[in-house]
Amino acid sequence: MMTLLLLNEKPMYVYSLSQELEKRSNSTYKMNFLYPVLYRLQQQGYVTEYSQEITESHRTRNYYTITDEGRDYLKFMLDKYRELLAAVDTIIENGMSEEDGSEPKD
Repeated sequence: MMTLLLLNEKPMYVYSLSQELEKRSNSTYKMNFLYPVLYRLQQQGYVTEYSQEITESHRTRNYYTITDEGRDYLKFMLDKYRELLAAVDTIIENGMSEEDGSEPKD
């Protein structure tokens, strides 16, 4: 989900994806296995790869970009993530009210 979220902003190469994830999470979230993730996202049709020449000596870099299917899947995953967060919040609230002796909330 995080990989698709970043690629939804702009095409990126693996190192820049990794650095951006770490930066935005204040070094809490590190993804050292991006290649398998990107490969799987490509197989599912959510990401495509293209090469771009980055030097005059014809050195290339592989960039990844999100597809329309990837955007749809990202929206689906964000909705599911929000549902999960709401459910966890409810469980925590109910658990905390039981600890302080008050009635559990439904």
